[in-house]
Amino acid sequence: MRIFLTGATGFIGSAVVTELLNTGHEVIGMTRSDAGAAALTAAGAEPYRATLEDPDGIRAGAEAADAVIHTAFDHDFSRFQENCEKDRRVIGALGAALKGSDRPLLITSGVGMGSAGPGQLAREDVFNDHHPNPRIASERAGHALLDAGINVSVMRLPQVHDTRRQGLITPLIQIFRDKGLAAYVGDGSNRWSAAHVRDVAVLYRLAIEHAQPGVRWNAVTEEGVETRRIVETVARGLGIPAVSVTPEAAAEHLGWMAMFAAMDLPASSEQTRATLGWRPTGPSLLADLDAMDYRTTAAAE
Repeated sequence: MRIFLTGATGFIGSAVVTELLNTGHEVIGMTRSDAGAAALTAAGAEPYRATLEDPDGIRAGAEAADAVIHTAFDHDFSRFQENCEKDRRVIGALGAALKGSDRPLLITSGVGMGSAGPGQLAREDVFNDHHPNPRIASERAGHALLDAGINVSVMRLPQVHDTRRQGLITPLIQIFRDKGLAAYVGDGSNRWSAAHVRDVAVLYRLAIEHAQPGVRWNAVTEEGVETRRIVETVARGLGIPAVSVTPEAAAEHLGWMAMFAAMDLPASSEQTRATLGWRPTGPSLLADLDAMDYRTTAAAE
């Protein structure tokens, strides 16, 4: 297939580019920079210049494709709600490009959108339209497209990692560096699900090859890693103490990340694995955090 991929030079998107090209697909990769265009050309993809602030430009890039994978997202979490609304507009534009056809669109969300209640594993068959997380805007946009006859499905992501980046943990590391202290909230028993970036890239390919309208996929290898273990592993790497803070004191220690730090985000991929035959093989989250070179690796990009 000829696949239009947003976020093609990002952490996850660049891994998806490699996976798609290695399995015989053509890739039109969206990028906003000359450096990104050069990297895509070198990889064997066709660069397409556009930004998330220009939905019409993105729509034009998708119109000539056989399928669309949307991985781009503005990861300035200090403006999270605003960026979720921007994602909603982009999803609408991508759907408009595919209207009247059966060409598939695979959008991206978070595993938390599949939580049926506190302490329960998030599942693919759960959708809570009233979820308080602003990222629900992406899935609402997908539902609107589904109602309009668009072949849209959803990839829900956990903490996606390698030895360079680890989802929400990446900005946490910089905060810990600046504070000289690594903090978890309460007893740190709340959990974050995780998956290695190479395994996630394989799942994106499988999902677009077996596109099923309205289906949600959970890109989860580890159902839940306790945040205390995550913070203690990072603290060892940084050579700083790991401490517990109360929920009331979390904002002082963690800033804008306090709203995420206490979230319990366990998730299952049982249905995803059974349907697509996905068999992740990458290292664990803690293994990647242990292997990370904290002297040279930037905590935020």
